[in-house]
Amino acid sequence: MHILIAPNAFKNSLDAGKAASAIASGLEESKLTCTYTLFPVGDGGDGTGSLLTGHLGGEQISSPTHDVMGNAITGSIGMVANKKLAIIEMANASGLGIIDRQKIKSLSANSFGTGEQIVQALQYKVEEIIITLGGSATTDGGSGILKALGVKFLDKEGKILQQLPGDLQRLEFLDIAGLHKRISACRVHVLCDVENKLLGEAGARMFAKQKGATPKEIDLLEQGLKKLTTAIKKLNGKNAAVVAKGGAAGGTAAGLYGVLGARLVNGIRYFLEITGFEKELKKADLVITAEGSIDEQTLQGKGPFGVAEAAAQLGIPVVGLAGLLPDPLPAALKKCFTDLICINPHGSPIAEAMSKTGENLHAAALAFGNRLASTAS
Repeated sequence: MHILIAPNAFKNSLDAGKAASAIASGLEESKLTCTYTLFPVGDGGDGTGSLLTGHLGGEQISSPTHDVMGNAITGSIGMVANKKLAIIEMANASGLGIIDRQKIKSLSANSFGTGEQIVQALQYKVEEIIITLGGSATTDGGSGILKALGVKFLDKEGKILQQLPGDLQRLEFLDIAGLHKRISACRVHVLCDVENKLLGEAGARMFAKQKGATPKEIDLLEQGLKKLTTAIKKLNGKNAAVVAKGGAAGGTAAGLYGVLGARLVNGIRYFLEITGFEKELKKADLVITAEGSIDEQTLQGKGPFGVAEAAAQLGIPVVGLAGLLPDPLPAALKKCFTDLICINPHGSPIAEAMSKTGENLHAAALAFGNRLASTAS
């Protein structure tokens, strides 16, 4: 039996590569006779950029930049030279994981640092840029990125707005005369792990609270995003408010779509396509995927769903391992996965379970391997 091990990251706990290794070590310790291939996946969330770079044979280069509050940091950019491709992970410069959440001021937290990384990538004369959006700490509609690329945000008197995104509620016009010349010649793909549109209760504001915004600030941010869509429509006629996935990363997806013409893609499907996942899938008798929580939201385009969807097309069974599973299991999940297994011991506190994700994945894979071996015999 050959098993393809393709987990997503366990958010705030274990990256996808380590998750894959933990599952593999459990299978090795079991009584199951099998071979396996490790193929950690990303759906646009944290870590997707570095995974893509690795799968495509690229390298990480150092990138001096700034976090969302303007503090100088050193990040990295993925470069795949033979494809003239740059891979930029928004969380690398503009993410929640690299800054104390208590220090985030939502009306001035912006994505300028990610824009700086794009400018650096353009210096290598790349022809294609992939941006992964998960884990962002901003609700700025991508205005920081656009500013770094030379876009000016003007009020009704033609004065440049200084505070982004706080001043967007006074935005009237976008001036793109200074837009970086090379960006227009690049194909820009934006990997999104949500389908939410930009505005409304289910839009970008839905995630603003976890980025430190108060209810009043959330309303102000929403007003700014509405102004941004109006300004984009004045600029080129595009309606960034209605595009699916536009709400990803605090509206960054909508801003990049509206101004740069970026292509917004389903993160996991695009990831699997460009990394050659199907080639490995065809060799497998069984697939094991995993994520911190597998529930009905998973079916909206998260990593395990993409893996299961691809496997189903070839009739290959898929087992999902998760820290959290709904009880009872919804019919839609049962239809998608051959088996779903909770890795955490019953009654484990969340904090404790998250601290032992690797151990629990190992133990779950060990038990599953033994069960499969006994069934086979």
